[in-house]
Amino acid sequence: MSGYHKRDLENFPMHKIKRVDRPTTIIHDNEVKRVDERDSGFNKAAAGLYGPILARERPRFVMKQPLSGALGTMQLFLRDIVDGMVAKQKAPLPEDPAILARHIKETAYFLRADAVGICELPPYAVYTNSFPDGEPVECAHKYAIGILIDQDYRTSHATNGHNWISNSMSFVAYSASGFIACILADYIRRLGYPARAHHARNYQVVVPPILLWAGLGEMSRIGDSVLHPFMGPRFKAAVVTTDLPMAVDKPIDFGLQDFCSKCKKCARECPSGALTDGGKEMYNGYEHWHSDIRKCTTMRVGNQHGSGCGTCIKACPWNKPYTPVHRAVGWAMRHSGLARSLAIRGDDFMGYGKPHPEEQWWLDLEEIDGIVQTPGKHAGKHLWAADE
Repeated sequence: MSGYHKRDLENFPMHKIKRVDRPTTIIHDNEVKRVDERDSGFNKAAAGLYGPILARERPRFVMKQPLSGALGTMQLFLRDIVDGMVAKQKAPLPEDPAILARHIKETAYFLRADAVGICELPPYAVYTNSFPDGEPVECAHKYAIGILIDQDYRTSHATNGHNWISNSMSFVAYSASGFIACILADYIRRLGYPARAHHARNYQVVVPPILLWAGLGEMSRIGDSVLHPFMGPRFKAAVVTTDLPMAVDKPIDFGLQDFCSKCKKCARECPSGALTDGGKEMYNGYEHWHSDIRKCTTMRVGNQHGSGCGTCIKACPWNKPYTPVHRAVGWAMRHSGLARSLAIRGDDFMGYGKPHPEEQWWLDLEEIDGIVQTPGKHAGKHLWAADE
């Protein structure tokens, strides 16, 4: 273990980010109530609470594009392997929690994670009931490991954020993070400690508070989403909960609350109008920028000119490649309010957030009634006809 330096294993220099005792978002821990998984926008759509069109589109909005359908199908295989038997005897492990934390993080990076953080599992991060059966959820593990996967900047640069590649960008990160989480949880169980993976096909936990406490980002204006200081919102996450004793990370502060209060670009560019350009408000014991979940879900599930929507990710000024120039600008943004203000103006001036169709590599295809075809006006009318 001698000679270890955090940058040796991390993809990004997170050791240079300011650490704080509590997240930069106000959280009254004793006032935050657990939530029901059935109350998420996607699950309300599936239950028919947003109308018959979205109820019909919910099962197919990922699967209708062949590439995102393939990714979504792959992740289905991970749904039922999130938990399992724990070894009868604990392995001979180091007693130092810091060494164990370093080992688990390096294991996750070995499995191709892009960012990893560890925290104590907040009780309010556990769902009360599962979707769709409403079964009570009990997850009493002490620790949570957050695992992030980049959705790919090059594709993000090409897309407009809501065309036919959008869900594939989500599910390449969902499936990869779920794959890592399932392996990591199994590995920890083989060491003699209980562990459960949580991914997009089988969550028992709410991800954002875990990412906050694990030092993987700050809360943003984008609908209760966490932004990473180097990937911005361009990632998806999985989690492993466990009782393996590990040293935990501290939350981070890279100036995002000040930045998001000034920027508002995601709200301006959101095609559904779901994101606010107003100030924060208190909700369920924590501070956030309000978003209209129904509008967001309607756009993502009901999009007839693409598969899903990630326009807010495309528009965000923190969504940049990891180049020397952008690292320098990012450093300035993390350390200076003036730099943040200049960066907001400069982002539009430099043309960031605009699509680059000349860089498109994916095929615009849609499966309708088992036939893959080029999307068009006729296909769109076909999908909506039953409810017109």
